Amino acid sequence: MPDTENYDTLVIGSGEAGKYLGWTMASEGHRTAVVERQLIGGSCPNIACLPSKNIIHSARVRSLAGRAAEFGVDAGPVTTSMKGVQDRKRAMVDGLRRLHLDRYRASGAELIMGHARFTGPRTVDVALADGGARRISGDRVFLNLGTRATMPDLPGLAAAEPMTHVELLDLDRLPEHLIVMGGGYVGLELAQAMRRFGSRVTVIERGPQLAGGEDPDVAAAVGDLFRDEDIGVRLRTRVTGAEGQSGGEVRVLTDGPAVTGTDLLVAVGRTPNTAGIGLERAGIELTEAGYIKVDEHLATTADRVWAMGECAGSPQFTHVAFDDFRVVRDNLGGGTRTTAGRLVPSCMFLDPELARVGCNETEARRRRIGYRLMTLPMAAVLRTRTLSEPRGLLKMLIAADSDEILGFTAFGADASELMAAVQVAMMARMPYTALRGGIFAHPTVAEGLTTLLGSPPVSPHQ
Repeated sequence: MPDTENYDTLVIGSGEAGKYLGWTMASEGHRTAVVERQLIGGSCPNIACLPSKNIIHSARVRSLAGRAAEFGVDAGPVTTSMKGVQDRKRAMVDGLRRLHLDRYRASGAELIMGHARFTGPRTVDVALADGGARRISGDRVFLNLGTRATMPDLPGLAAAEPMTHVELLDLDRLPEHLIVMGGGYVGLELAQAMRRFGSRVTVIERGPQLAGGEDPDVAAAVGDLFRDEDIGVRLRTRVTGAEGQSGGEVRVLTDGPAVTGTDLLVAVGRTPNTAGIGLERAGIELTEAGYIKVDEHLATTADRVWAMGECAGSPQFTHVAFDDFRVVRDNLGGGTRTTAGRLVPSCMFLDPELARVGCNETEARRRRIGYRLMTLPMAAVLRTRTLSEPRGLLKMLIAADSDEILGFTAFGADASELMAAVQVAMMARMPYTALRGGIFAHPTVAEGLTTLLGSPPVSPHQ
């Protein structure tokens, strides 16, 4: 092993938080190395958020093309070219990779492609991707290790070679019958997209509803969407194993009737990338679930070592990882920023979107928070009539004893943008009455807030 190379800043992993931390430290004059195993820029621009939304949008265009006559457009027969879908996505990903490399060059951060393994405090051996090895230490070390798709240990499942989102998002062919294990974000988004491209799709979910973290009425509305798009759903179904081969014929065994299809997608959660890299040699402790143990400033149990993003147990969204970067960056400059009490928005990119910020009814009841409720069908928002997209609903929770907005859920057209408007009001601690008195442009989806808030909230719930 060569002599140890010393850096001011050593970042392991080039995901959202890691790359921004590396670029920032280097641009401020710190000698900085960023070690990345494979994906320059992390999962988001390569195999996750952005590629999936790219493909989901192609599926939406395919759906709209199939509805062309509804809008008075004669489009003729509509078919799907998965090669064309993938060409568009790959062109985007290639462009994003070039942008990342440009940022590394401009910042002065050294990008090292290889696999890092700790040998001691703040010191790693890096097996370089192009051969050879380097030993690197950092005065300060930042971990951005990410997560990977969980693969349950079930009889025959590994032998069936199922896809995760990574393989599905790179598929140049259209599955005849896709079976989806999991009714969460990844499973539902990709199930709808593949159905719209022309696959037959069946979703298997162990819980009592799709979108398990959402209120039952919201989950039911998602279920109605899937039923109307002819997507099969099996709830309260436990997978016990698999037979056959994904990509040919695969049979998913359950505690009820088996499901037979041509392809299998496993989307049942995420596993932190914390095993097998020697964290214990660096004094970095893990939680029982395998995430890196951090405090509210994202400091680990090791001196001058921080962890950011999903490996630190942060909510699994790119926007949260970016905020983790800001927490660490600001504190390095003498700030006191923490992860406590963050208002974290989420969006499931179905068509229409499902977006939420703050509490929903399920969470409020679990936490015994008193609330008042306002609801509105999206069909009452006039903009949806112009779009022929009336599906969905709006829900706002108001504190039982004040006019504070506790949470907002939107399932419908442009839900993510509408949620952002409410989030700003919540960040500013504006009462819901301030939104109620606002003048919103007509006809926009945001105008629906006027209608939603036009009546008093219903009696307090507990």
